[in-house]
Amino acid sequence: MTFNISAWSIKKPVPTIVLFLILTVLGWFSFISLGIDTNPNIDVPAVSIEVTQPGAGPAELESQVTKKIEDAVAGLGNIDYIISTVSDGNSETTINFVLGTDSDRATNDVRNAIAQIRQDLPQDINDPIVERLEFSGGPIITYAVKSDRRSVEE
Repeated sequence: MTFNISAWSIKKPVPTIVLFLILTVLGWFSFISLGIDTNPNIDVPAVSIEVTQPGAGPAELESQVTKKIEDAVAGLGNIDYIISTVSDGNSETTINFVLGTDSDRATNDVRNAIAQIRQDLPQDINDPIVERLEFSGGPIITYAVKSDRRSVEE
């Protein structure tokens, strides 16, 4: 003996409609009670390395500091991308790891890599500052919209 759900539903529509209504009402109440967090607590594995050298030019910092730092951390693994910004007397390198990477372990790995190349860096630089970037409680993305045809209110 086989049980055919579609044939049973057609022959007896009342239980099918009642079950549909119960599931719809439960789904609606579940959706209404679903919590929304404006600033979700997320853990983006990102590490920042900041090196300062008073009086140094950007070209000098790039060749003597930034390139060496990028080469040292490039082999760590699980790296999504590396961004470096060099200005007068300041070099900042941000390493974003693949989501799911442990942030504390990634920060320690970067610290160890910087400690290993410290003797290769110029002696007159300030000690590199390696810190984990915190995004908890802040917005994930911000954006601005500009239009030549609409007013600010529109």
